[in-house]
Amino acid sequence: MNNSRKLVVALVLCAFSFFHLAVAQQFPNKPVRMIVGFTPGSASDVTARIFAQKFSEAWGVAVAIDNIPGAGGTLGVARGAKAPSDGYTLIYAANGALTIAPSLQSKLPFDPIRDFSPISLMVTMPNIVAVNNGVAARNFQELIALAKAHPGELSYATPGTGTPQHIGGELLKSLAGIDIAHIPYRGAMFTDVIGGRVTIAIQNVGAILPVVRDGKLRALAVTSLKRSPNMPELPTIAESGFPGFEAVSWFALLAPVGTANGVVGRLHQEVLKVLSQSDIQAKFAQLGVDTAGSSPKELAVIIKSDIDKWAKVIKETGITETD
Repeated sequence: MNNSRKLVVALVLCAFSFFHLAVAQQFPNKPVRMIVGFTPGSASDVTARIFAQKFSEAWGVAVAIDNIPGAGGTLGVARGAKAPSDGYTLIYAANGALTIAPSLQSKLPFDPIRDFSPISLMVTMPNIVAVNNGVAARNFQELIALAKAHPGELSYATPGTGTPQHIGGELLKSLAGIDIAHIPYRGAMFTDVIGGRVTIAIQNVGAILPVVRDGKLRALAVTSLKRSPNMPELPTIAESGFPGFEAVSWFALLAPVGTANGVVGRLHQEVLKVLSQSDIQAKFAQLGVDTAGSSPKELAVIIKSDIDKWAKVIKETGITETD
């Protein structure tokens, strides 16, 4: 390459860098949309709105939640994958859509690694296994015994096929050798469990804790490896006869692939600022939710690692998208 061509290339690269720097410095200067793949009032929605409010206050622009529920959160993620890569559409994605769906859905309309620019892991939370108050089981071991004594008669509700709650439930069925029916829901499922039409609810703590605290459902166990510091009285499934069992929920912030690095960096720094605020930490603790935070590269590693983990579980247990 001669000197004149090298100079042209250098000038182009310099102009490109200045352009992206200017974009990042001006971002955001109009309303931002945050896609949530679950219904209003769900844990995904509630936690996303907390972040949206903080972002709006910091940026001086509206940050609107766009609920696109269905298919375990994948409909919203798919919509986000097709959005313009200008930073004005963000995806608040659940781990089920990003790390379970690739091995469970035969025609997933997006690639969780190729189609997004990771920003940060936002929050993590265990799931709670709870039963309606008419169920005789007073602890998790008694629930397993009840299921064994009545094969095919018990059922469990989750927020949808392909969610961590669903895969965790099917894994538990395989490990315990029990036959209970999976009942997936797109919206609120607690009415049916409270009323006794469904025996068990498996749901993330952010959504189920209020009804447990109100005494409408009886919590028996959490699905994290260790007991939650926010609910230390609840044993883990791992310590209740199934060592190593873990099926937690987490939410991450993504942007469509191609979003400028400067914009991704700006968003990442804002996430870390919000997560460091004591009022936010206290609010999430009240919900039973753990704040997280990660670099974009760390989130990419988490997504890839969890895809591999759940692919193995799905293959070994024979779970299908119709279970």
